Amino acid sequence: MIVHLLKPEFEELIKAKDWVTLKEVLNDVPAVDVSELLEELDNEIAVVIFRLLKKEKAADVFSYLSTGKGAELLDIFTAQQLSDVMSNLEPDERVALMEELPGHLTQRVLNSMEKDDRKLVQKLLGYPEESVGRLMTPRYVKVKKDWTILKSMEHIRRFGHSVETVNVIYVVDEKEKLIDDLRLNQLILADPEAKISSLMDENFEALSAFDDQEEAVKMLSKYDRVAMPVVDSGGILVGIVTVDDVIDVAEEETTEDMQLMAGMDALDDYYSQTSISEMVKKRIGWLVILFMGQMLTVTAMATYESALAAAAVLSFFIPMIISSGGNSGSQAATLIIRALSTDDINLEDWTKVLKREFLSGALLGGLIGLMGSIVIALWMMYRGELFSIQLVLQALTVGCSLVGVVLFGNLSGSMLPFVMTKFGLDPAVTSAPFVATLVDVTGIIIYFSIALLLLQGVVL
Repeated sequence: MIVHLLKPEFEELIKAKDWVTLKEVLNDVPAVDVSELLEELDNEIAVVIFRLLKKEKAADVFSYLSTGKGAELLDIFTAQQLSDVMSNLEPDERVALMEELPGHLTQRVLNSMEKDDRKLVQKLLGYPEESVGRLMTPRYVKVKKDWTILKSMEHIRRFGHSVETVNVIYVVDEKEKLIDDLRLNQLILADPEAKISSLMDENFEALSAFDDQEEAVKMLSKYDRVAMPVVDSGGILVGIVTVDDVIDVAEEETTEDMQLMAGMDALDDYYSQTSISEMVKKRIGWLVILFMGQMLTVTAMATYESALAAAAVLSFFIPMIISSGGNSGSQAATLIIRALSTDDINLEDWTKVLKREFLSGALLGGLIGLMGSIVIALWMMYRGELFSIQLVLQALTVGCSLVGVVLFGNLSGSMLPFVMTKFGLDPAVTSAPFVATLVDVTGIIIYFSIALLLLQGVVL
C-alpha cells in the first residue's frame, strides 16, 4: 500500500530531478518499499537513487532487490558504491548474493570487500549449497559461564551493536564449544553479581552447519525461537540462524514445492524475472514426460477396442472415472507431502498411512460409487432407456469402477511420496500431474476389466 501511495510522488520528483527533496522522502520510507520502487526504474536512475541513500540503508535496500535487478546494478556501480553496499550487508546476505551472481561479477564483488569480509564469505561459501552453513551469520554475542552478569551485560553493550540479534546470548567454554544459550531477559532480571553458570541448565538445541536449510525452518518453528545456534561437527559454535533468514527459505521451499507439484522444474528466480525461453525450458520436460505417459492411456484404451465398439456408451463415462481417480490421488499426495515436510509423519509411518488411506479410499470410493451408480441409471433413463437388467449392470459397472479407481488413486497418491523420499528425491514431484497420469492408465484397465466381468454376454 505504501508503495502505491508513494509511486506518483516518487516519479514526479525523479522527473523534476529534485534530488534534495527525494533524499528527504527516501529517508522516511522503509528499505523494503524503496526496493520495490527501484525494481521498476531504469538501472541508470536506480544507481542515482542509491547515491541519495545512507550507506546502511542502501545495503538494506539492496538486500531486498531481486537477484536479477541486484546483479544488473552491481554491474554498473562505481567501485566506491560497490564497496559501500557490500561492507554493510550481513555475511549471510553476501553469501546469498555470491551464489546467484554471474561469473564476470563474482571476482569484482570479492575484490570490493575488506580482507576480513572476503575471507569470511569464502569460508561460508565452503559449506554445501543449501546448507545451514550458507545461511548463518557469524555475528552473535557469546559469554563464558564464569563471567558475572554485570561483566556479561557490559560485554553485550560493547559488541551488541554489531551483531544481528541480542535476544539470545550464547555460552561457550574455553574451546568455543557451545554449552548453553540464554534469553536476554534472564540476564536483565538476574543479580548483577551472580555468575552466568547460575542461570544455565545446559539444555539447548542447535543446528549443524551441514544440515539442510529446511531443517532450520523446522527447528525455529518447532521451538518458537527468533534465533538458533549453529555448530560444527565438534560442537564448536560457528554462527547463528535468525528467523528473518528462514522466512525467505520457507518462502522459496514452498514456491519450489508448488511448482514441482504443478509438474514442472522449479524456477531459479521470481516469475516476473524469468525469461520466456527459461520458462519454456523449465516446463517442456515434464510436459513431454506426461504426454508420453498419456500414450499409455491410449494404448490401454486400444486394448479394449472391441469392448468399446460393442458398447459405445461405455466411452461416455471414461473422463468421469479417470478424473475421479486423479482427483483422489492428488488429494492424498498433497496431504502426505505436507505431512512429511512438517515432520507430522516420517518414513517409518508408511504402513500406518497405508491402512488409513485404504480405509478412507474405500469409504470415499463407496460413497462416490453409490452416487455414480444412481446418477448414471437416472441419466440413462432420462435419455429414453427403459429400466432393465442391462441398465442396472451398466450403472453398476460405473459404480464399481469408481470404487476401484478412487481407492487406487488414494493408495498410489499416498505411497508415491514415501517411495520418492526413500530414494532421496523430492516427493513434491509425485503429485498432481504425475499421479493423475498414473491413475488414468490404471483407471482404464480397472473400468474395462469390470465391464468385461459384469457385461460379458449382456452388451459385450
